[in-house]
Amino acid sequence: MEVATTRQVLYGLWQNTNGDTYVTTELMTFPVLRATARRLYYARSYDPDGTIRETGFIDRAVLERDGEVRRRSAGWWEPDAILYRDPPPLPGAAPAPADLGALKAAMAAAHPDRGGTDAAFVTARTAYEQALTRRQES
Repeated sequence: MEVATTRQVLYGLWQNTNGDTYVTTELMTFPVLRATARRLYYARSYDPDGTIRETGFIDRAVLERDGEVRRRSAGWWEPDAILYRDPPPLPGAAPAPADLGALKAAMAAAHPDRGGTDAAFVTARTAYEQALTRRQES
């Protein structure tokens, strides 16, 4: 079997609820142990010293195609019920601020005087103005 080199960890979300008092969501990481053409094997649970207590596997093709995969035998409460290729945004977290410089450069590149189209310029300008408005409001 091939040693996992392309993807070192998988991500999952764990929700801690205390009745109706509060709900917190934490990002969990699951180390990939090995990869085959069809599956990724990962450490479902492990001790602080690194000793693996339980392993699991998921369909590699589904993860690469969709960016996430639902483990069929998992309960909704398990942090690895849905595993993600990239860290998912936490519920209630603010979106990352837009790079205004990159949006301005894209707007300039899409300008009709520089070979762009009217539609591309309008789209780029709208994205820039929305990002600028969000930054001013925060």
